[in-house]
Amino acid sequence: MDGEYQEVYIRNSRGVQLFTCRWLPFSSPKALVFLCHGYGMECSGFMRECGVRLANAGYAVFGIDYEGHGRSRGARCYIKKFENIVNDCNEFFKSICAEEEYRDKCRFLYGESMGGAVALLLHKKEPTFWNGAVLVAPMCKISEKVKPHPLVINVLTRVEEIIPKWKIVPTIDVIDSAFKDPLKREEIRSNKLIYQDKPRLKTALEMLRTSMNLEHTLHEVRLPFFVLHGEADTVTDPEVSRALYEKASSADKTIKLYPGMWHGLTSGEPDGNVEIVFSDIITWLEKHTSDDNSIVVQPIHTYRNAILKMNTTASPPQTINKQQQQQQQSPRPVRTQSHRRYFCGLKGRRLQHHSAM
Repeated sequence: MDGEYQEVYIRNSRGVQLFTCRWLPFSSPKALVFLCHGYGMECSGFMRECGVRLANAGYAVFGIDYEGHGRSRGARCYIKKFENIVNDCNEFFKSICAEEEYRDKCRFLYGESMGGAVALLLHKKEPTFWNGAVLVAPMCKISEKVKPHPLVINVLTRVEEIIPKWKIVPTIDVIDSAFKDPLKREEIRSNKLIYQDKPRLKTALEMLRTSMNLEHTLHEVRLPFFVLHGEADTVTDPEVSRALYEKASSADKTIKLYPGMWHGLTSGEPDGNVEIVFSDIITWLEKHTSDDNSIVVQPIHTYRNAILKMNTTASPPQTINKQQQQQQQSPRPVRTQSHRRYFCGLKGRRLQHHSAM
């Protein structure tokens, strides 16, 4: 299936420039899927295969690099407030949902690792807005195996406002631990948009507090969801996903654990395993967007927020077939021409690039 890839820069309510991207099928999409990437990751490269596969399956896919992540501005991988990430995603995702062509489409959240926490917090923000979520090895509980002692947390909390950005938190090499396939592991390591240094103190504490908060409120999860986890995952323990499945109040919930698979289910496993995982994800989405599955889409009116779309340059969209998709490792540079567009009823310019998926 042919599709179109776009990049758009926006500015959030705090004035920070954020990178967003989208993968669109040329036909009217079956539904909208919003990507929430993991800690230190980014959308345009690391989550590209996810965007391409879902767009090829007929879904419009939208991603955003959090502040300080990927191609967005801000101190590298510094999370001052986890709430800021959630609010930025909420503003951007809802601005898309308010577009005329998307108002009647089902809306699904897709979160990997820390992005799973972002997705669940978006759901908590408005429990009836989202039609479902796909959660891949989500960060929604601290495993008892790695939970720090309360005394340690207390000591670190006392100094977090003094040295918030210090990279003093010891950690394992996440890339070595998360991605099984050696070639894919090195490809990920060569992606300079991915943060590969030690976590900053405040970032680590914000993630810890977020996980602990979610752990105590898993029973408040009510939306349909599909949670996937590799049984050999050493980054986020599979018990985290089991706890979510068991405690969530959702009437429609599915869990699948993959024997022998690691943390990077969609990006670090051998090709055969990746095919299995994406097949399961798309099958779940198809089931929840089929005509015989009555889903109510909450009405949304013209959405006004603090997001500013920036200067726009664009080129005619290019297409790519599945064979070309497999051969192409990254989007090719394309010529651009000046072009301005407004959308969502928000008057603001946006910077946009189109290229093949």
